Amino acid sequence: MILTTTETISGHELEMLGMVKGSTIQTVNAVRDIGAGLKTLVGGELTRYNEMMNDARALATKRMVEEAEQLGADAVVCVRYSSSSIMQSAAEVMAYGTAVKFR
Repeated sequence: MILTTTETISGHELEMLGMVKGSTIQTVNAVRDIGAGLKTLVGGELTRYNEMMNDARALATKRMVEEAEQLGADAVVCVRYSSSSIMQSAAEVMAYGTAVKFR
């Protein structure tokens, strides 16, 4: 499956199949959240939150690709990601794009 942020794929004529998306809501455990709260006092990177968001993007992408495969897609173009806070220490990540088939 080809994933791209562009509207076209060089050398291919595309037939649009429709929008596809994948999402997940992730959180870190409470102990790590307390540690991250303390980290805000001294500054620095919150590596566990980075890992959580990377895992969430990977899972959302996987779910988007699965939806595209169910449509018989060869690729997903115009891929975008969005995230939002659901509650303290929990975030939703969504991946979405347009499923296409090569002509």
